[in-house]
Amino acid sequence: MFVTRLLSGIVLVALFVGILYLGGPVTGVAMGIISLIGVFELMRVYKLEKRLPGILSYLATLVFYGFLILGKDMAVLPEIIVSIGVLFMLLLLGVYVTGFPTYKDKDIAVSYFSFFYVSMMLSYVYRLRILPHGGYFVVLIFLCSWGNDTLAYCTGRLFGKHKMSPVLSPKKSVEGLIGGIIGAGLLGAIFGLIYMKNASDPVGNVPLFAVITAVGAIPAVIGDLAASAIKRNNEIKDYGKLIPGHGGILDRFDSMLFTAPIIYYAVRLWML
Repeated sequence: MFVTRLLSGIVLVALFVGILYLGGPVTGVAMGIISLIGVFELMRVYKLEKRLPGILSYLATLVFYGFLILGKDMAVLPEIIVSIGVLFMLLLLGVYVTGFPTYKDKDIAVSYFSFFYVSMMLSYVYRLRILPHGGYFVVLIFLCSWGNDTLAYCTGRLFGKHKMSPVLSPKKSVEGLIGGIIGAGLLGAIFGLIYMKNASDPVGNVPLFAVITAVGAIPAVIGDLAASAIKRNNEIKDYGKLIPGHGGILDRFDSMLFTAPIIYYAVRLWML
């Protein structure tokens, strides 16, 4: 099991390095596909993956990423996002009332939630990548999510004594939480040194990189626990089996759903 998890993790990291290195439409399309799979996994939890509300969630994701990738004027992007959200809600409610009582209010709420929870939040990976110096900054998302997760696990295994969330995630410890946050900050500082030496016309400074990654590690934990809470509420072990040893897209990208928007806005606020 460990070997399978390790090998699939290496392959996943290698794929993402290539996707992020190429940038532009390649990164956008890749995040769109990942978002579609994630929405499908969440819809499957509620048995909506092949029903009309689920299909509308897929269409909303496709339209959103289409505008995101093909749009030229990024200044109007917030208005486009709001417009897509409003239209999506109108369509869902139209399906709800015209087909009543085929669908419950819960089905409509879950479908709307899935688009924002998965597609919208993961899109910040692409949105960060296309910023100036985005090829560097996007790495911070992975340091905060995957780096924090790995270091928290190691710290918890070595020093964990106090349970952080005994009911929701019994294996996580307070020591692991602290170790993950400090570790992410250290990774951010190391990456900041690399960035400052290699980037042309660098912005920010090494301590700022450390602060951003440490701060970004906190919502990573919330993202992980939120995904676990959904699984426990619906009595499932994993969201899927797409990634051997890891589960589905949402099992591997759960923390990134929360870190991506936080890092994006931190970079925009403090560096650009």
